[in-house]
Amino acid sequence: MSEHNLRKWRLILGGDQNDGTGMNLGPEDIRIDKTLEALYDSDRRGGLGASSPNVSRWLGDIRSFFPNTVVQLMQKDALKRLDLTQMLTEKEMLENVEADVHLVATLMTLSRVIPDKTKDTARQVVKKVVDDLMKKLAQPMQQAITGSLSRSVRNKRPRHNEINWPATIQKNLKHYQPDYKTIIPETRIGYGRKTSALKDVVLCLDQSGSMGTSVVYSGIFGAVMASIPAIKTKMVVFDTAVADLTEELSDPVELLFGVQLGGGTDIQKALAYCQQIITRPSDTVLVLITDLYEGGDPGNLRKRAAELVGAGVQVIVLLALNDDGAPGYDHQEAKFFSNLGVPVFACTPDKFPDMMAAALTKQDLNLWAAREDLVLKK
Repeated sequence: MSEHNLRKWRLILGGDQNDGTGMNLGPEDIRIDKTLEALYDSDRRGGLGASSPNVSRWLGDIRSFFPNTVVQLMQKDALKRLDLTQMLTEKEMLENVEADVHLVATLMTLSRVIPDKTKDTARQVVKKVVDDLMKKLAQPMQQAITGSLSRSVRNKRPRHNEINWPATIQKNLKHYQPDYKTIIPETRIGYGRKTSALKDVVLCLDQSGSMGTSVVYSGIFGAVMASIPAIKTKMVVFDTAVADLTEELSDPVELLFGVQLGGGTDIQKALAYCQQIITRPSDTVLVLITDLYEGGDPGNLRKRAAELVGAGVQVIVLLALNDDGAPGYDHQEAKFFSNLGVPVFACTPDKFPDMMAAALTKQDLNLWAAREDLVLKK
């Protein structure tokens, strides 16, 4: 075995007497080994301890030695293995942490206990992640939805702010002027009147602790949809109580800080509220994002769901909206919704824009989910 491979195995195995490598580490590798040992051998060797400087130094070390993807994984492992919630309530640690969607979800969970001196830093961490995700997700979302709705309503005499520029350019390519290096838009294509919504969308989010990353992605997608005039977007979050955060959609950072992760779950109460705010059932898409573990009245949950479907509301149940893999969920309730004709599946963030486009044009979402391999395995 090459020296390079022996070194890797020595770092993986941790240097116990029986690791079998016989490999001696250099000074920098010893530091890497100590960093790994503090996390993965903490049950035997004391870990990072309760000292803030120790944790802060460890955060700095892992960022020096490992790429961002590995750093994020180690931070997540530290939260689980060492219960390092303290690292998210100290300003110095928040400034050093490598931010990702899981960290934002954890900050949301701890929002009630984060000290005042740390809240501004926590908000900056959340803002950085939200800004990064908005850059990544906003354009696909806007394109998917406006593209799907433009097929429903075409305006041949649009105002300037109603012009569908991609469609207009494509339509007028034959009018390209080489001398001026431009296109003369003789025919303009618009999305229709932007002052009236073509569709209503209600995002109804379970804010129990297990749904943390799903809430983050939902908040960002909700903010993007709220910026599209052709749809009217509302956002409702719930645990054992219900809160309408529609007014916060213009600022996703404030919206996420308005979410209080970690409570119980009363889905039927949330659906009852949604029934009150839905005014155009046949033109409304209700996306219920929950693992369907009902802590309230299961009978009322099924009654509310049947009433919504019977009224013509297009109901979709997303058991998760994240990249975390197969979610845990209540199989009996999932079967009930499915028997109502409601699509029930987990969705990844990259698929969500296309899913909403399909929903807004009233495609068969069960077929769509099957094509995208999102159907739940029995």
